[in-house]
Amino acid sequence: MKRQLIICNTTELVRLYADDIVYIKADRNYSIFYLVGGEERNVLIQLGETEAMMNTQVGGGIFIRIGRSLIINRNYILFICPKLQTLLLRDPYNHKHMKLKASDESLRKLKELIESEITNQEDNGQETV
Repeated sequence: MKRQLIICNTTELVRLYADDIVYIKADRNYSIFYLVGGEERNVLIQLGETEAMMNTQVGGGIFIRIGRSLIINRNYILFICPKLQTLLLRDPYNHKHMKLKASDESLRKLKELIESEITNQEDNGQETV
C-alpha cells in the first residue's frame, strides 16, 4: 500500500500519497503542497509541523528539508547546481520541470548527501539508479 500523509487541523483534513508530493513550500503559516500533475494544495500548517508529521507518518528517506522554507521529494531531483542556486525537480507524470531557488549552501549540502549515498551504495555492491 502507498504511504500516506494525513494532515488534520482545526478546519480540515487532507490525505495525500507521499509519491504524489513533488515539493512543499512555506508561506507564512501555510504549507503549499506541489503535487504531480501540477496541482497545488494550501494547508494551514507551518512547514516545521508538516516536516514532523511526514517523519512520523511517511518515515525518513523520501523527503529532505532544504533551508527554512522548502521540503523536496528526493525521487524527483533532476538537477542540482549550488553555484546557480538552482534545483530542478521533474514531475514524472507530465514530464514538466519545476525550477526552484535555494541557497548555495543548502544545495551544496544536498548534493554532497546524494553523492555520499551513491558512494555508500557502490561500496556495498548495490546497483545505483
